[in-house]
Amino acid sequence: MKKNWLKTGASLILAGVLLSGCNDTAENDDSSGKKQEKVTIGVTQIVQHASLDEAFKGFKKALEDQKIDAEFDEQNAQGDQNNSQTIATNFVNDKVDLIFANSTPSALSALNATKDIPIVFTSVTDPVVTKLVQSMESPGGNVTGTTDYHPEAIPKSIAFLADELSAKKIGTIYNAGEQNSVVQVDALKEEAKKAGVEIVEASVSTSAEVKQATESLIGKVDAFYIITDNTVVSALESVVMVANDKDIPLFVGELDSVGRGGFAAFGFSYYDIGYEAGEKAAEILKDGKKPSELAVQYPQKLKLVINETAAKEMGIEIKEEWKSEAELVK
Repeated sequence: MKKNWLKTGASLILAGVLLSGCNDTAENDDSSGKKQEKVTIGVTQIVQHASLDEAFKGFKKALEDQKIDAEFDEQNAQGDQNNSQTIATNFVNDKVDLIFANSTPSALSALNATKDIPIVFTSVTDPVVTKLVQSMESPGGNVTGTTDYHPEAIPKSIAFLADELSAKKIGTIYNAGEQNSVVQVDALKEEAKKAGVEIVEASVSTSAEVKQATESLIGKVDAFYIITDNTVVSALESVVMVANDKDIPLFVGELDSVGRGGFAAFGFSYYDIGYEAGEKAAEILKDGKKPSELAVQYPQKLKLVINETAAKEMGIEIKEEWKSEAELVK
């Protein structure tokens, strides 16, 4: 009897150990049965403004939806490229699992710092021209992500300004030190030439110069068009102030700037492109894919949004035909 009791007790103990192990695994496993460990993601952003902040929110939500347990080390370069490089170098020294680069300068700094740690970017205008990737379809190396350049955004914007607002001279303010801005201004000039209008430029180096640069265009332009330049967008209120005071239509390059006082934009949600970048990060962290295997993605949705309050401030009468095409906000 004693011998049988020992066998039974040992069996019960063994079963308890096995069950305990199963419960521990279930708590840390995903649906595929793979154990998911906490990962550290270095977040580098060139400057703080609404669009970039929304992109980061979307990125985090995508990882949350994919059940990835992530710790974020958030760093902002405050518009300084040297700070951006230091942030990237620190991430490499800290051996983060992945770098999320939110802007072209941030992505370039990350790539300068590492060719090994996976880098996922968003809010980058032309990753090929800036040599972040070899091509949109086959990025190569350790970098992939989503771009904030929709091929139809600038052509549609120029056409609207020329045809609907009869603008002959369009002013733009940008930081020539931002490669993404140079790409966009070149595209602006090309489209303007096709439409028979002129682009009048004013350049800045810091956000503190934006108001003065905008004022320098008064009397020289019929409308403003602000591209997705991080320096200028971070100080957009300065441009809005001048546009309202002088009744100059202000077209902007993304939807968040419409909410901040821009008259209109053909744009998309930065939250969406951030979310799509997060999905790519999930494929790397969860499924073991390499950035080189994941194509760079364009924004998926483009729409016209018009700010009714801004239109009134700038002396623009909203035409009935615009209402069928545009989403109106106040």
